[in-house]
Amino acid sequence: MSAEPAAPPERAGAKEWTALAVLGVPAVLVMMNMSVLYLALPTLSRDLGPSGPQLLWITDIYGFMVAGALITMGTLGDRLGHRRILLAGAIAFTGASIFAAYADSAGMLIAARAIQGVAAASLAPSSLSVIRNLFRDPAQRTLAITIWMMSFMGGGALGPLVGGVLLQYFWWGSVFLVAVPTMLVLVLTVPFLVPEFRPAGSGRIDLVSVAMSLVTPLAVVYGIKSLAADGVGPSSLGAIAAGVVVGVLFVRRQRRLDSPLLDLSLFRIPAFAVPAGGMIVVGMLLFGTSLLTSQYLQLVLGFEPLEAGLWQLPTAVGGTVVALWVSGLAARFQPAVLMSAGAALAVLGPIMLTQVDGGPGFVVAGSLLLFAGLTPFMALGTGLVVGAAPAERAGAASAVSETGAELGGALGIATLGSVATAVYGGYMADRLPDGVPTELAGRAGETLPAALEAAQQLPGALGTALADTARAAFTHSLHVHALILIPILLALSALTLTLRRRGGKPTDDDRTPADDHAAASAPVTD
Repeated sequence: MSAEPAAPPERAGAKEWTALAVLGVPAVLVMMNMSVLYLALPTLSRDLGPSGPQLLWITDIYGFMVAGALITMGTLGDRLGHRRILLAGAIAFTGASIFAAYADSAGMLIAARAIQGVAAASLAPSSLSVIRNLFRDPAQRTLAITIWMMSFMGGGALGPLVGGVLLQYFWWGSVFLVAVPTMLVLVLTVPFLVPEFRPAGSGRIDLVSVAMSLVTPLAVVYGIKSLAADGVGPSSLGAIAAGVVVGVLFVRRQRRLDSPLLDLSLFRIPAFAVPAGGMIVVGMLLFGTSLLTSQYLQLVLGFEPLEAGLWQLPTAVGGTVVALWVSGLAARFQPAVLMSAGAALAVLGPIMLTQVDGGPGFVVAGSLLLFAGLTPFMALGTGLVVGAAPAERAGAASAVSETGAELGGALGIATLGSVATAVYGGYMADRLPDGVPTELAGRAGETLPAALEAAQQLPGALGTALADTARAAFTHSLHVHALILIPILLALSALTLTLRRRGGKPTDDDRTPADDHAAASAPVTD
């Protein structure tokens, strides 16, 4: 006697789609906070007078804390309930934003940014886990995750534009206060729109694993940034080595625990491992390129922050259109095929960036093609990662995806940024105009902003020559950066295509002990 076919999953209605709209708010704000502060640094520095190390911590502590706390917060959501963690994170983020806006010292701002980072780390994995449970129909879930990822990516693209508008009319603290009313909407509506999801029989939280999961990415990212800023030294190499050692010990501990903080068996599933690893690469390329193009628009072409933000707007709009289009194509084509094709087409982006001498149109076109080409990977890849994991590990799985993007961003800024800096310095050393004093020449060879500041201290023609040479050096570094991206994108496309054999889905051979546990437990809803 044949078994009756399983009933189709229940489709989401207006309430679930409204909840998705609300959940898009933290996605936008988490990424916006990664980019909006850079525009405020000049006025912030004048008001608070931070030292060099303090200024570094103001800009970096948020990303450090997000990357370090994501896995912990995702696992806490699996154990304590994702709605509870989401609301707690939103409240903490609101309070920290107010604290940051009215900080009257560099130390206060650093502390506020650290709290923001921990709170932000609780928002992304909890939001994705809630979406997984709200949208049971596979097609609807793909569209919902795509829309959420579109909000996530759009926040990073819109950060310079929103920051430019606010700084045009208000003080630097306004870039933090924009989060307050939107987060309050989330806090007031989520209890009515989202039921609590928590798996039955969750194990205890291993505090040692929590500490190790925080130390590992923080030490590695800090070491890489120190390496990029100060070169090879005991502090940078020591931090990276310490992070690697703690990471190895973390992996060994997770394999021994009955209830691990991170289920490493998930990485045996190609549909999980390949997209999760690819997120690191995508984060590197997008963040590293955005850092250089933003500086190019402002420092080489001379645009004001608001004007530069407007030039970057087509990138956000183009990514939105592609994300919606790809979500529809996912019903007809395998996700791996769409992701691979997008990465291959993204090669056109860096090709355009090699022609930026032709004007801002090439910067916009290059950024748009790169962003749009990688949009299928970000949207569908996240869905594969979350869908490949059993329900009771959804928070940890989504946290791995987001950690990859955050760590990739830090790696992109540190590694690709350091390569661009080295290329810039080499170009300046060979072409420095005669007559520039040694002290000013040394500063000019470090960064473009330093060179432009030095040029202002030199008389007429010599100052102009130094500024022109520095802008040409930065343009050359952007060309080299673009050429580096091309083989990386081709390799990412080829690797992603290997998932095609499995259709981007886990097979029976990929089942893990966590899958068997999932069959014996069900989410607890309130």
